[in-house]
Amino acid sequence: MTFAGYSLLPVLPELVLAAGAMALLMLGAFRGQQTTALVTGLAVVLLVITGALVLWLPGGKLTTFGGSFIVDDYARFLKVLALLGSGVTLILSRAYLAEQAKIFEYAILVMLSTVGMMVLISAADLIMLYLGLELMSLALYVVAASHRDDAKSTEAGLKYFVLGALSSGMLLYGASLIYGFTGTVSFAGIAAEAKGGNVGLLFGLVFLLVGLCFKVSAVPFHMWTPDVYEGAPTPVTAFFASAPKVAALAVFTRVALTAFPGIVPQWQQIIVFVSIASMALGSFAAIGQKNIKRLMAYSSIGHMGFALVGLAAGTEQGAQGVLVYIAIYVAMTLGTFAIILAMKRNGRAVETISDFSGLSRTNPMLAFFFAMFLFSLAGIPPLAGFFAKFYVFLAAIKAGLFTLAVIGVVTSVVGAFYYLTIVKVMYFDEPKEAMEPMRLELRVVLAFAGLFTILFFVYPAPLVNAAAAAAKSLF
Repeated sequence: MTFAGYSLLPVLPELVLAAGAMALLMLGAFRGQQTTALVTGLAVVLLVITGALVLWLPGGKLTTFGGSFIVDDYARFLKVLALLGSGVTLILSRAYLAEQAKIFEYAILVMLSTVGMMVLISAADLIMLYLGLELMSLALYVVAASHRDDAKSTEAGLKYFVLGALSSGMLLYGASLIYGFTGTVSFAGIAAEAKGGNVGLLFGLVFLLVGLCFKVSAVPFHMWTPDVYEGAPTPVTAFFASAPKVAALAVFTRVALTAFPGIVPQWQQIIVFVSIASMALGSFAAIGQKNIKRLMAYSSIGHMGFALVGLAAGTEQGAQGVLVYIAIYVAMTLGTFAIILAMKRNGRAVETISDFSGLSRTNPMLAFFFAMFLFSLAGIPPLAGFFAKFYVFLAAIKAGLFTLAVIGVVTSVVGAFYYLTIVKVMYFDEPKEAMEPMRLELRVVLAFAGLFTILFFVYPAPLVNAAAAAAKSLF
């Protein structure tokens, strides 16, 4: 299966997903908004089929388009994770699409954004990286403002778009500098040229990393995160917090480790600074938050800081730590958002932390699972979140980054304060009136994410081994 002399087998999953999105767009355009539930259901099926195709592709390393698109174990691992995040988000969005915003385009935008994520994860040169990034981001800007009648949602979309355009410009400027000083756009070619400490190349690298830091919402390019998380509809926030983070962290790691392996000490300084700043801000800024979605925004900034600890190590073990971290983070985040989406009184969603008062007495099961997710996000053993931090800190220590690891542990302790505050509100404050019953799809997501988080320590080998194989393919 070739086109213009290039093999299409490596891009088969992306082609199937894009063609499926176009077909569903036609279905919605001709049949109207009453097809919203059908289109969303078919979109989930398509994401599952795409995931199966990713796993079905022949093993080893596949490349096409002159080496600019690469499918290796690293890409397979992260594509499946991104598809999982997108699929679960669509399942979580069912109530929102049925009751508030009957827009069939929502599922199509999520699918197109996912195509962008998959291209981004497989990018092996700067042009493919930019194409994937823009395809992912343009759909995200629209999804953020999908609730058109809500001023907050529109504002969130506009803020994200303006700041996103700025970051894309910086990333492009960095890419053009790198191309100018190395004479190539491919990561392998850049790695061959980038041996010495060329000042122009370092400038390009800094601008490139600025654009990528924006996408993972790392400090100091996190400004958009709390406002967009709070303003966007809650299912959209759940999407922002899961799948796009996987893709952005994937390309961040691939660029650093495969395009610039010869100048590790130079980019390591940047990553260490960004990591420490993100962990510190994520821990301290969340303490005063009253809105649960804003708190989750600061929590995600902190968690990206912890994930970057693994990348700062610059080793195979560090890359493995990043992959384990992002997989566990996605599970914890989707489970937490299933609970936030279930928080409804008299048909209205409640978002302030005080609304969780006495939840343990009105809904003990929900309170138990929420407490487990919060303990896991804080990194308390034996929950999955503890192992996520354990792997990245271990990689940092083995790479001699003792200060970074110590700061990580200290900020974890500070961060535990605001997670435990919510647990205190649920278990020790006077109860408010009971919440509405939880919808079936939210229960299913909660059950899977909750059991994964609680029982991960029993049999961590499949995830850890898959992450090790994926990390190995980068080196």
